[in-house]
Amino acid sequence: MALRHMDPGGRLPNLPRADTYPDLLVNPLFWPLASLFSGVAMLVVGIALLSVAISSQASTAQFSGLVTGMVMSAYFAGFVYGTYACPRLIKRVGYIRAFAVLASVASALPMLHALWTNPWFWGGLRFTTGLCIVGLYMVIESWLNVVAGSEDRGKVFAAYMTVSCVSMALGQWLILAGDRFGFVPFAFASILFSFALVPTTMTTIAEPVQTDTPALSMRRLFAVSPIGALASMGSGLINGTFFSLGNVFGHGVGFSDGRTATFMAITILSGAVFQWPIGHLSDRYDRRWVLFWVCVGACAFAFLGFYLAREFENLLLVLGVAFGALVFAVYGLSVAHTNDLIDPSEVLETTGGLLLLYGIGATIGPTLAGGLMDVLGPESLMLYFALMLGLLALAVWFFATRKGRTFSNPGHSSDYVRMEASSLVVLQLDPRAAKRQATIEAQEVHP
Repeated sequence: MALRHMDPGGRLPNLPRADTYPDLLVNPLFWPLASLFSGVAMLVVGIALLSVAISSQASTAQFSGLVTGMVMSAYFAGFVYGTYACPRLIKRVGYIRAFAVLASVASALPMLHALWTNPWFWGGLRFTTGLCIVGLYMVIESWLNVVAGSEDRGKVFAAYMTVSCVSMALGQWLILAGDRFGFVPFAFASILFSFALVPTTMTTIAEPVQTDTPALSMRRLFAVSPIGALASMGSGLINGTFFSLGNVFGHGVGFSDGRTATFMAITILSGAVFQWPIGHLSDRYDRRWVLFWVCVGACAFAFLGFYLAREFENLLLVLGVAFGALVFAVYGLSVAHTNDLIDPSEVLETTGGLLLLYGIGATIGPTLAGGLMDVLGPESLMLYFALMLGLLALAVWFFATRKGRTFSNPGHSSDYVRMEASSLVVLQLDPRAAKRQATIEAQEVHP
């Protein structure tokens, strides 16, 4: 594998396109991507397993829904804080040392959960876990940016999103491999975090050049696209809560361990699969109204789930397919709609702001839903989803029908790209960001 042709910045300027190599094993992209993707897969499986283990054992320890929600929210709070803290760490000690430090801490944290079952202690561990994980994402995604040439960024980005989603689903089933109420799931998560280091640290990719991701004012982001901003935060309120409390909901309505894992997994996988047709539909029609009807449909399915959970809980497995197909498209639609309104040179700044809003929503959501579940029972998680989606649909309708506002950028319409929440670094792989770079270069040539 000849990676010696990298320039001093670590990029591969003359990397041939993938279709010039019919034999995949001799493709210069294959081995670097295989090592990084395998590391990402084990990392994400471990994250999913740890989340399931904590929510399961929180119920056994008789944590209230509010307390469980707060513990799970701490992960996303750490994730948001890490987007600011980790770049400073990387800038100070470099990518390799930062990766080693964060990985060592992350692999030890699951074991600490098993030593003392205390909500405050677990909340602190969850916060630290979120901080470490976003730092690991940043390093891995920086290496992906090194490997991917301009012609391959879209493929690498899509593959990365697919690996993350499938791994998140697989992590739901791994809880069945041992006693979910004991030490085993924490040990498995720790082992997965440790094993994730092996393929990642053995990569021969040069260390990336440290770059600063430009920031966009939140006030300006809301002014440019109130629908995109509110939909991104709403997606965090819903998706973050689903990942945090979906397991508690499953067991609360009477599912076995296997059925709970299956409900979570098929909902996640359905969201991954159906983002493609929904995205193509939004490319053909007004994206605001596609988003509106997606929210309305998901709201209806959530209300139906609230009813089914009380009497016909087995039908929730079918409902999960329909619900996941719609609700996991909200974030991608919000990003695509916002990119329709901005200059291509602002793609990274804008998408980074939307990702931050997603993280804020994911931090708040589990606590709100946990409190509601305390009052109305575990099945009210679906009622929470219905309320959030209903409010989001009303907000989209309100801003879409306001007069005197411009909702499109003449001559510019971005393509829908399947999106999952990750670190700010992966946004550089977004194929829409290529337009940003082209615009900047054109401005430098013809100021």
